[in-house]
Order: sequence, then structure tokens, then C-alpha cells
Amino acid sequence: MTKVLINEQLVEEKDATIQYNDRGFVFGDGIYEYLRVYNNKIFTAQEHFERLLRSAREIQLDVNHTVDSLTELAKELVAVNKVVNGGIYLQITRGSAPRDHRFPSPDIQPTLMGFTKSYGRPFKEMDQGIYAVTTEDIRWLRCDIKSLNLLGNVLAREYAEKYNASEAIQHRDGIVTEGSASNAYAVKDGVIYTHPTNNYILNGITRQVIKWICKDENIPFKEETFSLEFLKSADEIIISNTSIEVMGVTKLDGEQVGDGQVGPITKQLQTCFNHYIDTKCV
Repeated sequence: MTKVLINEQLVEEKDATIQYNDRGFVFGDGIYEYLRVYNNKIFTAQEHFERLLRSAREIQLDVNHTVDSLTELAKELVAVNKVVNGGIYLQITRGSAPRDHRFPSPDIQPTLMGFTKSYGRPFKEMDQGIYAVTTEDIRWLRCDIKSLNLLGNVLAREYAEKYNASEAIQHRDGIVTEGSASNAYAVKDGVIYTHPTNNYILNGITRQVIKWICKDENIPFKEETFSLEFLKSADEIIISNTSIEVMGVTKLDGEQVGDGQVGPITKQLQTCFNHYIDTKCV
């Protein structure tokens, strides 16, 4: 039977409960990470948990954990659920307390929760590409924090669903930021463009891997803003996240991207990504 992590204890899924007044539930007062598992091992655990601890600091949450201790908990969860290929969701909230917008005083015990999901790599989609739409970015101004406040992302993703699209690429006043659950890239004349890492986007771990690959392969990688018009004129469009890895967008807002096929830069990144799966799993 599936086990769930609740406050450092592995419990049966049917017994996994959270207090009704947990601040993650009533305020979205918490943070999370999603990690990939390949061949029973966790991919880029250090980078993910360093980001989790950064998010915790940004919301003034003392999680009482280190990268190593979080990694060990994640490994236990993978092992007990016998996950070969899949993912791990882990979140930490400020804990349970009477509903009050102020932080509880004195401090309370944070709530830690985690679960796993088994699934394979999206080879078919990576080979064929996906359809995406564009929409206005209505999210809050601290998108660099991987917080539980995802309503804007949910609405963007639902907008994509209405058009049978796999993702919604967002923009603020015509400047492309990122997808509802992904980072976004435009490829023009062999150069990859993506929004710089600031408060408008999440510094994705797969985004970091792509940056490593570009350095390895001498692919120009420019972290600078670009317009919606620039995106629509791109030779290739790419989105990336932990689940979909490096994904080509072959159709945007009903129009073909480039020649309508997954482009050579995208394919090169996908191929090189396998090297990091081999070297960055623990």
C-alpha cells in the first residue's frame, strides 16, 4: 500500500491527515518542491532542496532541515513506495494554528508532507512536440518563491485546457515570463532566449540543467526579456520543467512554430539531458 510522509513519519495513505487549521490550507502559507525519479534515484536533489530552503527563508519559515536530511527523507519515500520512474512531491507549511493573518507567536511546528507518483518519461511528446497558447500573467510578484499560492497558475492551465493545449505561456504587458508550470524559451538564429531570473519567474531546476548543457555544447544562452511578438516569430519554442524535461512547442495560438517539427536545438538539448540524468541522480 502507498505510504505518505507526514512530519517525518511514513504512514499509510488512508491514514494521512492534516489539521483543518493548517496554514497551508487556509492561507497557502507554505512552500513545495517536485523532484524527478529515474531508475530508483532522485534527480538533482541538491538543487531542488537548496531552492526549497531558499523559498523557506524568503517567507521567514524555519523548516529545521538541511539538504541532506530532506534528501534522506525523499529517498525513504521512494524506497518504501518502490518508485522506479516517477516523481516526489514535498511541501512544508508554517503549521497548524488558530486562523490569524499574523505569524503564530510563539513559533509552531511546521507541517511536512510528501508523496510519490510513478510514471515514465514523455518520449512521444518530446519527439512530436506539443501545442501551447499564450495568456496574460496574473500571478503575484514573487514568482521566484515556490509557494503554495498557485491559483494564477491553475487559471492559466485551465485556459490552455479549454483550447486543448498542453501549456499556457504567460506574458506581462507583452513581455514573456514563463509557462503556467514551466519555464519558456525562444530560439532564434541558433540562440536560446529566456527570461532572466528575477521575481517574475521561478528559477527552474530543469532550466538550470539546460543552462549547463548550453555551456557544454557552446549554445548561446541569453537571459534577457523578449516580447510576445518575438516568441511568435521564433524558429523554435521550448518549455521545460521537472516532469516534461525539455519539450518542443510546435504550435502556438493555433499557428505553426517554425517548420512545425521539433527543432534541432531542442533535440540537441533533449539528447544531452540524458548525460545529466546519468550524473546528477542520487
